[in-house]
Parts: sequence; C-alpha cells; structure tokens
Amino acid sequence: MKILDWYILKRYLGTFTMMLLLFIPIGITVNLAEKIDKILENEVPFIEVVFYYIDFTIYFANLLFPLFLFLSVIWFTSKLANNTEIIAFLSSGVSFYRFLRPYLIGATLVCVFALIMSMFLGPSANKGFNEFKYQYLKKGSETRETSDVYRQINDNEFIYASHYQPKTQRARNFTLEHFEGNEMEFKISASSLKFNKEDTTYTLTNFDKRIIGKNGEEDEIYHENKVDTILPFEFDELTPEIYIAETLNYTELNEFIATERRRGSGNINRYLVVAYKRWSVPVSAFILTIIAVAVSSIKRRGGMGVNLAVGITLAFLFIFFDKIFGTIAEQSTFSPLIAVWFPNISFGVFAIYLLYKAKR
Repeated sequence: MKILDWYILKRYLGTFTMMLLLFIPIGITVNLAEKIDKILENEVPFIEVVFYYIDFTIYFANLLFPLFLFLSVIWFTSKLANNTEIIAFLSSGVSFYRFLRPYLIGATLVCVFALIMSMFLGPSANKGFNEFKYQYLKKGSETRETSDVYRQINDNEFIYASHYQPKTQRARNFTLEHFEGNEMEFKISASSLKFNKEDTTYTLTNFDKRIIGKNGEEDEIYHENKVDTILPFEFDELTPEIYIAETLNYTELNEFIATERRRGSGNINRYLVVAYKRWSVPVSAFILTIIAVAVSSIKRRGGMGVNLAVGITLAFLFIFFDKIFGTIAEQSTFSPLIAVWFPNISFGVFAIYLLYKAKR
C-alpha cells in the first residue's frame, strides 16, 4: 500500500475507534443513571453489574456502529477537504476512484469485524444483557401474558393455549391433539395447566381425554378434576421470548427458525428479520462509507458543520427506513428479505449517484 492509502486508512479506523470510545461511555452513563435505583434495590452483586455493562458495550456498539462509522468518515474527510488535502491528492494525478480505495479497504475491515460481532459476539452479549434485565431490572414487574399460542411440538402432536404466562409458568384453556397421519388418535384438554419445576411434570385442572373410536366405535372419554402427568414438550416451547432470536448465533438461529416453521410459529417473520440483518447491517458499512465520502469530500462555504448536518440527516433517514421496514415485516406478511435489504439497496443506488456527482 502507498503512503496515501496508509494515511487515509489510519484516519478511517482511528476516527471510528475514537467515536466508539467517546460515545460508549456516554451510553453506559445514561443507562446506569436510569437503572441505578433498580440495581441498588435488588442488591445486584458488583461482578454481575460489571458483566452486564461488558455485554451492554458490545450490544450498544453492535446496534449503532453504522451511525458511528458514518459520522466518523464525514468528520475526518471534511477535515481533509477543509485543509485542501483532497485537492492536493487529486491534483497529483490520483483519480477519485483511486482516492476512494483506502476507504473501501477500511470498510472491508469494519464489515468483517461487524460480521463477527453480529454472528457470534453480539448474540452472546444480547443473551447476558436480557438475562440480567429480566432477572434484576424487571423483578416485580407485571406478569407478561401471551394469547392464543398454537404450536406443533413434533410430527404427530399439536398444542394450544388461550393464555400463557411465562413468569408463573401457567396456561389456560390448554389442549393437546395427537395425530397418526391425517387422523386424530386422541385429544387432551384442561381449563388450566401448571408446570412443576421440581419434577418437570404438569398439573392439569379439569382434565379431559377423548380417545377417538375406530371403525364406527364410540369415543372413550375420561374426566378428572386434577391430574399430574408428563407431557412431551418443555413449557418454554409454548411460546419463546420475543428476544430469543437475538441471543442465538447464526447457526443456532437457522436451526431455531427451521424448528419454529415446523411448529407453526406466528413469529417467523420476526426471526427472519433478525437473521437477515446479521448480513445486511455489516454490508451497510460500504454504502455508508461511499455516501459519507461523496458528501464530505467537497469543500463547502459553511465548512465542516454543513457536512455534519447533511450526514446526520442521511444517517437518521437510513436508520428510520431500517426500523420502519423491519417493523412492517415483523407485524405483517410483508417479505422480511425485501424489508431488511430495501434500505441498503435504495441507499446503495443513492450512493452511486452521489459518487458520480462528487467525481464530476
């Protein structure tokens, strides 16, 4: 690599690192100020708090790295433009595309780092972050309840509950249907179901079991007020926590999505959005880098402030589109693949246009 490449690459990575080091402590301070009452109230061990904020740092950096990258590129490129260094580079015979090369090398390094974070480190940090939150910070909060849970738990059996409470591990209006091929063999129903952690059994109240008669025979019906029994599923399988996809690495997430498809989960789109973002967010490093260079490589009358204002506007537009389309895909039948990649594709086209204008 030549002097120009090293000069820009060091500034690219150095400014990005500095931006992270400046904003992450601010994020930790704000978060600690909000949570300190709960932490003291629940007497959380100091070491747990330390690990929580290590996880929070990874979570925060992984969540906002596109914004930090974009602003850092605009910052140091604007300084180059204001010091007329870019004019000197281009006047020496370097083409604009050649000038862009160290930026793309830097974006590649950031993309690889972000990919590792997104696939492996981020999910692990998310798991610790959420476990701490629900163990300490939401202790004593109202029980969350999920309605109309329907799952296929294996090749032959389906379960349903009208209401499911993960905190108390209870469900209401529970049914289990067992099929052989297309024919139902038996059906179990109960007005309430409670999971017993001690021996991993279930207590069913107002228990009914109907065995379907064969060859015209009458159905057999059994009723008991209360039954303790073993059922072929884990209680958490009734409905996974909403954040579970964010806590799995990429391999585990793909396996989880395949299992959820088989079970007929209503949250498939939510999980697919998480899976596709594992790839789309790192790729955004290239698009945002090109846009940042195109916007800030021109020396403007208003100086660096104008470039930063334009850059911040574009950055928040990108985040806005990313969040809006992700939410639409999670809450409807809109394709998660299109929703996740639309901001990258649209801003990619915009980046090409800006690059053409900047070159001219």
